Amino acid sequence: MGIVSWIILGLIAGAVAKLLLPGRDPGGIIVTTLIGIAGSFVGGWLSAHFLHRPVSTHFFDLASWVSAIAGALVLLVAYRLVFGNSRR
Repeated sequence: MGIVSWIILGLIAGAVAKLLLPGRDPGGIIVTTLIGIAGSFVGGWLSAHFLHRPVSTHFFDLASWVSAIAGALVLLVAYRLVFGNSRR
């Protein structure tokens, strides 16, 4: 998959992560979207290097989607822990 595919996958992964972790985020929708994009890259990299599951060249590979969503969830939880759970 190319960079554009990972960005699109990240946008969707960020939305799914937001659905799985409801609540107000400190940065709002834009930061959550950026966290989703970063999470897809981190999840894909971790999957390829530590789980020995190379990133597929197909956009609709289940392992790529799971790793992207998991990466987005991890980054979203970390972001909430560092910056708080609600906006002021």
